[in-house]
Amino acid sequence: MPPSPAITRRTISHLRRCIRPRLVAVSRRPFSLSPPHRTDGVFRELTAQRVGQPWIEALRAQQNDPSGQSGAAAVSPPPKERDLAPKRMKDSYHSVVIPLGRDPWLLDTYANSSGHIRLGTLFMDLDALSGVVAYKHTGDSVTTVTAAFDRITINHALNDTCDLELSGMVTHTGKSSMEISLQVAKAPKEGEAVKPEDIMITCQCTMVSLDPATKKPVEIPHLLLETAEEKRIFAQGEKNSHERKALAKRSLLRQTPDDEESDLIHSIWQRQLRYHDPNDALRKPESVHSMESTRLNTASIMQPQYRNRHQFMVFGGYLLKQTFELAFCCAASFSRTRPSFLSLDPSTFQNPVPVGSVLYLTATVVYTDPPVVQGASDHNDSGESGAAGHRTRVQVRVDSKVRNVEHGETKPTGQFNYTFTVDKDIKVMPRTYSEFMMYIDARRRVRRVVKSIEEAEAKPT
Repeated sequence: MPPSPAITRRTISHLRRCIRPRLVAVSRRPFSLSPPHRTDGVFRELTAQRVGQPWIEALRAQQNDPSGQSGAAAVSPPPKERDLAPKRMKDSYHSVVIPLGRDPWLLDTYANSSGHIRLGTLFMDLDALSGVVAYKHTGDSVTTVTAAFDRITINHALNDTCDLELSGMVTHTGKSSMEISLQVAKAPKEGEAVKPEDIMITCQCTMVSLDPATKKPVEIPHLLLETAEEKRIFAQGEKNSHERKALAKRSLLRQTPDDEESDLIHSIWQRQLRYHDPNDALRKPESVHSMESTRLNTASIMQPQYRNRHQFMVFGGYLLKQTFELAFCCAASFSRTRPSFLSLDPSTFQNPVPVGSVLYLTATVVYTDPPVVQGASDHNDSGESGAAGHRTRVQVRVDSKVRNVEHGETKPTGQFNYTFTVDKDIKVMPRTYSEFMMYIDARRRVRRVVKSIEEAEAKPT
């Protein structure tokens, strides 16, 4: 006999009262008919400040614009006059707390298969944050783009699931460029400051401001330095700027390798001849691999969800995420073990990546430390035979280029240099002249890092 309607209603009401608190305790996933402002996985607060208009509206505005302009200039013409009054460092300071410890559904977009934080996703957030910081300094009347990430360093491993505070500010300015210092730390308790041991990631990036119409560099406000600490930070930014310019002049695209590097190239070539000489007992160890065998390639179409605040170009954080994850796969494929990320070395953004274009990425292991052949001034033993528990630093270079689908025009868009460590004795050996140049360039980067570490350790505490 079926139950009466009254009993059914009472039973259902009772079940609701009992079950609902349990469901709320187990899951706090939001439910709404209107989805939150979300594009490419960047934290919602940063996304809201980075993308202010739905893609379809920007596209229609571009299509209906009689001048034929595209991008931000077509959607929102900038004011003619800009405020160039000097600004303080703290005027550009911005921080965001990502509640990974409190929101398990948000953690879904940040966690990898082993339960650790996906660094590539954090890199996207850092780039988005740098844009927020930059526009707080320059205002909205310019187009600000990422020119380079000078360095991303892991200070402490991200082993715990906790709320993270991302913060940054402008720490140096040139005529049209600015250096922005960023960090990721465990979110402190309310009213407390971040402890040095809780700082997990530090990095510096360079942003350049352009005229929205002409795309040429424009002047930005200078920094007003108020304290001795701010002057010290600014001086370090000035030093970094001079070093970048000096490195550009010494680029292998402009100058030939120096004497020591030429001798090293010759020594590696001689080692290759010995490996293949039937009359020589020396044979290539299994731990030595040719550079060409380490390459990984990808191709993908750039979708509107990856756009920057100017609507029609892909934002730099997406490129950082894609190149980092490809570099990780390249290092893992090369070493056949799980690599640990150490740092992003100075990396450049050369040309913008338009929405709708095809992005090609090529990752190559370009240097290992200890090296396959030791240079005259190298301190490390090459350790070709290796030993159990040996650790190797692996540098992966990711070259990116973009192709216009309609016309087939191809342009280089950037070069990204990632360093990992692996618990294995493994080495890479160049063969062609192009590979030797990539090897020498990577070796220079490693030596600069070692030098900076030595200088930091030599400073009095």
